[in-house]
Amino acid sequence: MARAKLFDPAADRPFPLSRSKVELFMECPRCFYLDRRLGIGRPAGFPFTLNSAVDELLKREFDRYRKEGRPHPLMTEAELNAVPHAHPQLETWRSNFKGVRTVHEATKLELSGAIDDLWRDLATGELIVADYKATSKNGEVDIDADWQIPYKRQMEFYQWLLRRQGLAVARRGWFVYCNGRKDRPGFDARLEFKISLLPHDGDDGWVEETLSAIRATLMAPGPPPPARGCEHCEYVARAAGKDGGPGRA
Repeated sequence: MARAKLFDPAADRPFPLSRSKVELFMECPRCFYLDRRLGIGRPAGFPFTLNSAVDELLKREFDRYRKEGRPHPLMTEAELNAVPHAHPQLETWRSNFKGVRTVHEATKLELSGAIDDLWRDLATGELIVADYKATSKNGEVDIDADWQIPYKRQMEFYQWLLRRQGLAVARRGWFVYCNGRKDRPGFDARLEFKISLLPHDGDDGWVEETLSAIRATLMAPGPPPPARGCEHCEYVARAAGKDGGPGRA
């Protein structure tokens, strides 16, 4: 890892931090400290290339309706009085290496996140954050499981970033959730999805206090204790021979 990406307590310039790194802190402050202070990141996971393909195709599809100024049929079906919003910064805000950015002066952190889509409520003029998700499961999809809490934080963080741009952002965002169907007679070089629009009434009140906690953690001389249930920290402890692991002499 390039040293320029690591936090330097003596530096005056804002320290860049992506939405995914904020989520890493929420999962385990110790893993976050090791990553951003010491350059010891978690092992990389496998890329979700099929999910990326779904995201890309959905963007193209919604962009057609954006260009025409018309609601997507999914919006009409959900009785949502909105259209895809044609903001001049949208492509920048969608870019993984740019995204929506803001400098949080109180903590000297430069926060960023790449959104999937932005819609506009035709009644209020408020902007609506939309996030694409893809899976394949039996039954109907929802966002009620504990493991989906990060999805909700992700949307709320995007809402916070956009409000920092001076935009009026609706509290209610929408997940465009694509569920790959397993009930077809065969593959036939085609994967079909059932698509649901799922609402989430976001609350970004956690963001400010989290940023303060992140700053304090980064300024600390050593890492905090592991978060309860962090499988990465548990693995390291066992590998080092702690907690009765196989490395004990």
